[in-house]
Amino acid sequence: MSAAPIPQLPGQLGDPQMEMKDDPRADPRMIAALAQFGLDRTPPPAGVDANSSMDDLYAYCTAAEAGFEMVGGALCGAVAPVSGVTSRTEIIKGVDGNDIALYIHRPDGDTGPLPCIVHTHGGGMVLLKGSGPNYVRWRDELAQAGMIAVGVEFRNGGGELGNHPFPAGLNDCASAVQWVHDNRDSLGISKIVVSGESGGGNLSIATGLKANKEGWIDKIDGIYAQCPYISNEWAEKSTALPSLFENDNYFLNVSSMGALAKLYDPEGANSSDPLCWPYVATNADLAGLPPHVISVNELDPLRDEGLAFFHKLLQAGVPAVGRTVNGTCHAGDCLLRDSLPDVYLATIGNIKSFADTL
Repeated sequence: MSAAPIPQLPGQLGDPQMEMKDDPRADPRMIAALAQFGLDRTPPPAGVDANSSMDDLYAYCTAAEAGFEMVGGALCGAVAPVSGVTSRTEIIKGVDGNDIALYIHRPDGDTGPLPCIVHTHGGGMVLLKGSGPNYVRWRDELAQAGMIAVGVEFRNGGGELGNHPFPAGLNDCASAVQWVHDNRDSLGISKIVVSGESGGGNLSIATGLKANKEGWIDKIDGIYAQCPYISNEWAEKSTALPSLFENDNYFLNVSSMGALAKLYDPEGANSSDPLCWPYVATNADLAGLPPHVISVNELDPLRDEGLAFFHKLLQAGVPAVGRTVNGTCHAGDCLLRDSLPDVYLATIGNIKSFADTL
């Protein structure tokens, strides 16, 4: 009697040469959309890593920012503009004395009170802008679903809005949340949820941790973090996080994540600070936080740090829901509006449902 076949491990754990385009778990619509930019396969070497000079890292960040801005706009450019939503820009003063642009989107004709999503955009805390077309679209969709969306144009560690390492961007996000809270009545807000993806997932979680540490956590009703970039375990991949091996070079390259981390924390002085890298938070740091959703993507190198953080929240007694969006790459459910509309809108709906339960 022949032995049962041994199941093959997923992704590059089973085949080190596996490319995302050949992974049977990948949504074919996603692969077709990313193929036009060559993002369905292993990317060429980034040329930088955590050991690169700061000058080389800043140059890489500037070039990467331009590329991601182009791709982000292209992936949401085919569908009709969102209707029934009005937006405006408010300039506030941050805790560090700097000006911060807030992009406020709300559904037409609905005076509230409505739940508010304070959105912290992705980009590893070091690149991209809240004014980018894919983020404008995201906030419009949140507003059309029946929420007020406030995008924070925080300072970055590099790129056009750099060079401002930790804690500059976090301070801006915290200032934005406190301003929104102070203006709840005039904005017509019922609840405040801080939410973002990737680097924005880091900042949304870290804003909650900062508020908890400083004693103003009552101003935040919930946190919804998508594919959070929180571990700082990329320069030397941690075996505690198998997705770093399983999904390396699937849209993201792990070594380049380590490079971006150096821009955010140049000397590595904050590697054990949960406000910089929430993955290292202890039960004492987490106790007393409001409800969380941690949403991850199946084919993301960062998947397992998000799931590990979800389990930490549960161990600390924080109400939390873990969610995995199958078949998608890093941030695929908020990036691929044209090709994965059902997946994209399911996440919008899940954010609205979460806000409504608070």
